[in-house]
Amino acid sequence: MVNLRPALATCAAIAALFAAAPAQAARCGGDFNTFVSSISAEAAQAGISQNVIAQALGGVTPDPAVLAFDRRQRGTFNKTFEQYVATRVGPGRIKTGKAMMLRNASLLSRIEQRFGVPPQILVAIWGLESDFGKGDMGKLPVFRVLATMAHDCRRTDLFQGELLAALKIVDRGDLTLRDMVGAYAGEIGQTQFLPSSYIKYGVDFDGNGHVDLRHSVPDVLASTANLLKTNGWKAGGSYEEGTPNFEAMREWNRALVYRKTIAYFADQLASP
Repeated sequence: MVNLRPALATCAAIAALFAAAPAQAARCGGDFNTFVSSISAEAAQAGISQNVIAQALGGVTPDPAVLAFDRRQRGTFNKTFEQYVATRVGPGRIKTGKAMMLRNASLLSRIEQRFGVPPQILVAIWGLESDFGKGDMGKLPVFRVLATMAHDCRRTDLFQGELLAALKIVDRGDLTLRDMVGAYAGEIGQTQFLPSSYIKYGVDFDGNGHVDLRHSVPDVLASTANLLKTNGWKAGGSYEEGTPNFEAMREWNRALVYRKTIAYFADQLASP
């Protein structure tokens, strides 16, 4: 996703996560290298290893294209539902989605038993975000993206939190630095989790000791279900517009048209 999910706004969660960090955030604007030095010191005080900090942020430079994209992407969801859904949910994607539901039926059943989220919702989100892990998950270096956005004063506190969360993902061994590639707001993996959401909602469902949202389908789908459950999803309830489950999807994406598209796609996947 290129729009900023409400998960970006979970500042309280980020603050709790990095309680050891200094009260003063790194100062945005000004010299970029000075900013990086300041945020690096903050990361070290939060317990991130010096080796991870050095490898992730050493030599990082700002990316003007990221800022340009951020400023022009606000109209992404200005289309009507009919216009938007026509570009995102076609016969081919529905057919593939149904095949994915069959292929992962046992896994999806176990996830539904634990989190209460039905298979069609998870597969719909998976399909919309990355074509079931086979499509575009982003090609930008996450640390360069987040350092650029954090240095920009428009939403510096928000993105400083995301940058610290991204460092923690590597520090705890969930992903390697090489795997920290994503989209224009630093989203990662097959369902495009922001780093703070990765930390907050990530589930090691394959039991290998790591939350891997790039390569592990069990982790991807279970983490997506955990996000929804944590934000109020009720097992067995409708997910159409106006229901509590539709509102629970606000944590996924606040845009009404996007949530309606998830529900529509899920209905198509659940139909015979």
